[in-house]
Amino acid sequence: MQRYAVVVDPVGTGQEYPAAFGEFGVEVVAVLAAAEVPEPYRPSWHPENFQHIHVFDGNLAGLAETLRGYQPICVIPGSETGVELADALVDLVVPGTGNEPDLAPARRDKWAMAQAMASAGVPHPRQLCSDDPDTIDKWLRETGLSGDRLVVKPPKSAGTDNVHIVAAGGDWRPMFDQIYGRINKVGLRNDAVLVEEFMSGTEYMIDSYSADGKHGLVDVCRYTKSQRGDRIGLYELVDFLPPDHPEVMAVWPYTQQVLDAVGVRNGCGHTEVIVTADGPRLLEVGTRPAGGGHQMITKLATGTNQIQRSVAHRVHGDFQESYELVQFVCSVVISAPRSGIWRNAEVLADVDSLKTFWAKYFVGGTGDLVAATEDIYTYLGWVVLASTDEQAVAADYRRIKELEQQIRIDPVAPAD
Repeated sequence: MQRYAVVVDPVGTGQEYPAAFGEFGVEVVAVLAAAEVPEPYRPSWHPENFQHIHVFDGNLAGLAETLRGYQPICVIPGSETGVELADALVDLVVPGTGNEPDLAPARRDKWAMAQAMASAGVPHPRQLCSDDPDTIDKWLRETGLSGDRLVVKPPKSAGTDNVHIVAAGGDWRPMFDQIYGRINKVGLRNDAVLVEEFMSGTEYMIDSYSADGKHGLVDVCRYTKSQRGDRIGLYELVDFLPPDHPEVMAVWPYTQQVLDAVGVRNGCGHTEVIVTADGPRLLEVGTRPAGGGHQMITKLATGTNQIQRSVAHRVHGDFQESYELVQFVCSVVISAPRSGIWRNAEVLADVDSLKTFWAKYFVGGTGDLVAATEDIYTYLGWVVLASTDEQAVAADYRRIKELEQQIRIDPVAPAD
């Protein structure tokens, strides 16, 4: 008898599910949360990989009845855009295999997330979400944050889309106006704006996989980020830490509290945390596999990843509590300092010859028009380094960053 797994929006990282499940004879049924795949995910939508595709038209009960006909082993999200619909469908199709339904908003909306954290007594940054600038202004004065550094962002976007920093004493209202009412990168209208205190400290990404309320650690990465103007969160480096590292010991217990607070019981967790002087504080948590090529480098570093953990659990009932760092791996992110014509792509042509080089990707080459880097959708490229020699990886990272400083992009003259 053919077995099926339902994946809602199998795009981005989710495009890896058909092959992963297929290795064990399980066919993936694709469900699209909207008739049109959001622009950033379109290149990763491969309808040819599916014999069965269903598009959500607003009739949840009808879609659930159709999916029950497959008797699937699971209903899971493939990307951030599929989280809400997967949450709505799972208990109608495969009861008891999802997360806590009452906390579903807290697994997608950053304001609901903060409220769930508060209800659970888990420390988190002070923040407010509103569609009214005057309400935000009053809150800033009442909390004593008025005049401090702030972060302004949409409550339901993804990929550092429209995330801004406001300098101490600066005016946050222009950022509010830039966000409010706009359609974000995942195709949703920003009906409110989230304003929160700026948190200073090292940022970590903690990937997990949970089964029946027990949380397993898949990987922990440390982020090195930069700021350009009022745009923050521009990635420079993502490097993996061993599971017994002191920094992992600081963030993993806190992350498990976060997962419990937002009702995660089964499936992937992708949690971003800053360790401040007062301890770990949540940036956000997503209940889907980490994107942006992260599954590839996680497997390179640990021998497994969230996609494989998902399949092992859903197909065989297997659960893994932690991971092993089999080699040192980092992803070096290359940014474009401005928009314009890239004049010297050859400056990075020889990164292949670095001792620890493993893979590279660039969006263009010499003579191409490139966009200034302002979020994960506008990077110029990346280079993956891997070796059992940690110092060799560090040396090659420094060399790539030296080469990045030599990138020359000429602005495009305005049309007459």
